[in-house]
Amino acid sequence: MKKNLTHFTKSGDAHMVDINDKDITDRVAVASGKIYMSNTSVKKIKEGTHKKGDVLGIARIASIMASKKTSELVPLCHNINLSSVSVIFKINQSKKFVYCEASASTAGQTGVEMEALTAVQIGLLTIYDMCKSIDRSMIITDIQLESKKGGASGEWKRAK
Repeated sequence: MKKNLTHFTKSGDAHMVDINDKDITDRVAVASGKIYMSNTSVKKIKEGTHKKGDVLGIARIASIMASKKTSELVPLCHNINLSSVSVIFKINQSKKFVYCEASASTAGQTGVEMEALTAVQIGLLTIYDMCKSIDRSMIITDIQLESKKGGASGEWKRAK
């Protein structure tokens, strides 16, 4: 059975979904991604010797800022009052990547998956921007939702 697409009217026009009748619930989403890079880039980030400064600190701030701007970037996304956003970076020097994980939460009528995903993307893009002068071969990959809680659909977690 074909499910109705909620971002389209009966005549096929795109529109923002009406969430007025949805219950306010606690909602949390976690997303992740990686950026692969050269040994030199990973080393400079890990040692804090990159000429542009604290790469991961700046990327963390960019991630948080981006999560708050998601509705300005994704056309049919609702503007959400976020309760919290946290971003962690883990350096895997042997495999030459930086892992990013972002968590977003709110008490609201719609989920925060897009905010968590946006935080990851912009955090990794900021790392790319700060390191591109020494490494243009970086690859951003594996951007994905890890889990979500709240709302009518309940809890979901990516299978390992």
